[in-house]
Amino acid sequence: MLHIAVQMARHRISALLAVVCSVLGGAALITGTGVLAESGLRSELPPGRLGGADILVSADQTFRLGGPELPITLPERAAVPASLVERLAQLPGVTAAVGDVGFPVGVLDARGRAVPVGEDPRTAGHNWSSHTLLASPRGENGPGTDGPRVDGRKPAGSREIAVDSAVAAAAGVRPGGEIRVVAAGRPAAGYRVSAVIDAPDAGVLFADPTAADLAGREDGPRAGTVDLIGLRTEPGTTEAVAEAVRAELRDAEPRAAESRAGESRDAQPSGAGLVVATGAERGDLAAPDAVAARSLLILLASSLAGIILLITGFVMAGALGVAISGQRRELALMRAVGATPKQIRRIAASQATVIAAAALVPGIPLGYLLADLFRELLVDRGVLPEALPLTFGPLPALATTLLLALAVQVSSRGAAWRTSRMPATEAVAESRSEPRHPSRLRTRAGLLLVVAATTLSVVPLLSRTALGATATSIAGIIAAIGLALAGPALIRRLSDSLARRLPAGASPATWLAMSNVRGYAIRIAGVVSTLAMAVVFTLTYTLAQTTVLTATTDDVGTGTLAGERLTAPGLGGLPEGTLAAVRDTSGVRAAAPVTGTTVLWPYEQLGDPMVESASAMILTPDARDVLDLDIRSGSLARLTGDTVAVGADVARSRGATVGQRIRLILGDGTHVTPRVVAVYGRDLGFGPVVLSRDLAMEHTTTRLDQSILIRTDAEAGAGASGATRDSLAAFVSARPGLALSPADNTGAGLEDAPPEVWINLATIVVLLGYLLLSIANKLTATTAQRRTEIATLRLNGTTPRQIRAMMRREAALIATAALTAGLAVSVIPLALLGVGFLDRPWPAGPLWLLPAIGLTIVTISFLTIELPTRRALRTAPAEALANRE
Repeated sequence: MLHIAVQMARHRISALLAVVCSVLGGAALITGTGVLAESGLRSELPPGRLGGADILVSADQTFRLGGPELPITLPERAAVPASLVERLAQLPGVTAAVGDVGFPVGVLDARGRAVPVGEDPRTAGHNWSSHTLLASPRGENGPGTDGPRVDGRKPAGSREIAVDSAVAAAAGVRPGGEIRVVAAGRPAAGYRVSAVIDAPDAGVLFADPTAADLAGREDGPRAGTVDLIGLRTEPGTTEAVAEAVRAELRDAEPRAAESRAGESRDAQPSGAGLVVATGAERGDLAAPDAVAARSLLILLASSLAGIILLITGFVMAGALGVAISGQRRELALMRAVGATPKQIRRIAASQATVIAAAALVPGIPLGYLLADLFRELLVDRGVLPEALPLTFGPLPALATTLLLALAVQVSSRGAAWRTSRMPATEAVAESRSEPRHPSRLRTRAGLLLVVAATTLSVVPLLSRTALGATATSIAGIIAAIGLALAGPALIRRLSDSLARRLPAGASPATWLAMSNVRGYAIRIAGVVSTLAMAVVFTLTYTLAQTTVLTATTDDVGTGTLAGERLTAPGLGGLPEGTLAAVRDTSGVRAAAPVTGTTVLWPYEQLGDPMVESASAMILTPDARDVLDLDIRSGSLARLTGDTVAVGADVARSRGATVGQRIRLILGDGTHVTPRVVAVYGRDLGFGPVVLSRDLAMEHTTTRLDQSILIRTDAEAGAGASGATRDSLAAFVSARPGLALSPADNTGAGLEDAPPEVWINLATIVVLLGYLLLSIANKLTATTAQRRTEIATLRLNGTTPRQIRAMMRREAALIATAALTAGLAVSVIPLALLGVGFLDRPWPAGPLWLLPAIGLTIVTISFLTIELPTRRALRTAPAEALANRE
């Protein structure tokens, strides 16, 4: 069977080229998606500045619902009892045990400009003792080493610091020099540099008592805690010591539970969970964002997998259908000489498998390259940390091979099913024609899919969220698949109707083109449906993104009453007293702090526990003077204490009305049950939850405001007047490290679009390129298989010019039908999307998109039909008939 399949493939190069392209592109896309998924599960961040520690102990910075659900990152640093440091230091094999604390620090150069400090200025300040855990400049420290080189001595008082070599170079300072530092939101003050540490991202190190005071570890809710504990061990004892640490922590849990017995449960962390990490796992504890980045890779891979598998399967099935339909005569003759139906299907499957195997060889390596390019895009847009590598293992290649092998087997056997099941005489008779009546089952299945897609299009009316908008794209693709199934019957009816209305004086080329469309409805429907899918995919996916972006921009633009935003990007947060000083500035009508965090909302769905992670704003009651959230009930004036405001969409879906208490988990894992005091309508632009500053501020890593929205005496939202703008500019210049920008920059353009928009656009471009390339190859193969038909027409007296005219009219009919079908399938989902998000029956998007799609479809239709036709006309009719495939 394999030998026969290979011999048949040698004579079908043009048709099988489409199969090669579809499998190659599908292999690249599936492999790339698999690499992202594997990296999300296995990739590890390096431990960074704490590379000198053999073991790290930290609070668990993830929330796990249980079951197969992925862990959710808790981005705000939780605390570890400082008493553990001394106890762990007594364990056998431990040579050093150090508690590390971090807090916001900004360093100013001689001109008063903030210089880069550490990996993140929000946690760039540390205690001097932690320098023993630092990594060396050439990589991680090995056991028994003494850490990085220190030029100078340790800080001796509250006005001495040590800095890493990068900070020293940027600030132009040496040991013994003076620099100004903004520490933990306190006013800028002069510090003497006692040492320069040759270690990457060491940041700014203070004397231990000073660091404890600046980090709020002397009194308050974080008294007696550290951020994490680092241990150095004797050579060869790391794993044994790690087990001893875990045992010590298990023994400490009952005592910790007793000490918390008198506390309110609502204010307790999510568990006593302390985690111990060694080796590559240390990066997760040193940088909790690593878990978030890996989870993002898994979510990206899972969201891309569905559409990629759907499009790949559709394209491969179409390409194999074209290839095998051109071999119906050979397969029918095999049936006539005694081949069984099972043998016919096996021959078709063997041939397709051989071609797919050849395409997998370059396709899989291309997928690894594609994944690396996609990672560069994610890093460039700030979605992934640069230090997080991809994991290039064999699993994606194996999964791709198995998935495509299964798809090829199913598609090829399905394409040969009808021919293999027919009696031999009927199979031979039908080998040069198509069934007169398309399958009713296929037509009904297609119409059911179109109805299902129309029903799914209603989701944006019920859920004005990004997730609701994805239903539009999915509905469009499902409807396109339904169109492909019902296409032959629709094309047959449409062509019959057009033929009856064809003028009596129509040209021979037009009559021939219409006859071909009527006689080969299945072939024409396959081409039209594939082109229509490209139209649907481009319109629904692109316009879904632009519509959500426009709706979000409208929400933010309309809801932002303030004209200016004050931030301190190089200081890790706004210094204390900034808000009061801004309010005292001439021309300022109102000012309110705004800080972002992450909140987890547990709820039940159909009786199953669920949890949603969402961004949230931390506001004060004064926010109502600078933000208009479109309050539907309640008031932001009551946003004090343990209270929250929620968006109308989640309030409706989860029954969170004003006065009701809801369960939330704050960014550091603390469980709270705040009371809802307001429900607002602009949740698409401002997020589903707003937290009271009293409730959430102490549970953030920095405990500092990240920005201040300023509303001036000028018209609301129009920005500051000239005099007020000058006053604010003078205020900013007098306070180093502050930055003033427009409060609403949502209309800045595509360059400032959210990262998810860029990710989706990149996905659209790649998938559309694959789809168009596959379509071009399929059309070329379909036209090339008509050489016998063209030769017969020429022998009957048809001139080459008439044949070219006939093929051009077919191309025009195909392009028109594809555009019409694609628009018809897209119009309902897009209209409902516009109503749900913009209160109008059309989406938002670039005006040039539809003409560009039309031009692309027309160009592909004409070129992929015209070029093979011209090539077929170069061959003499007798030769073409003698050598017909």
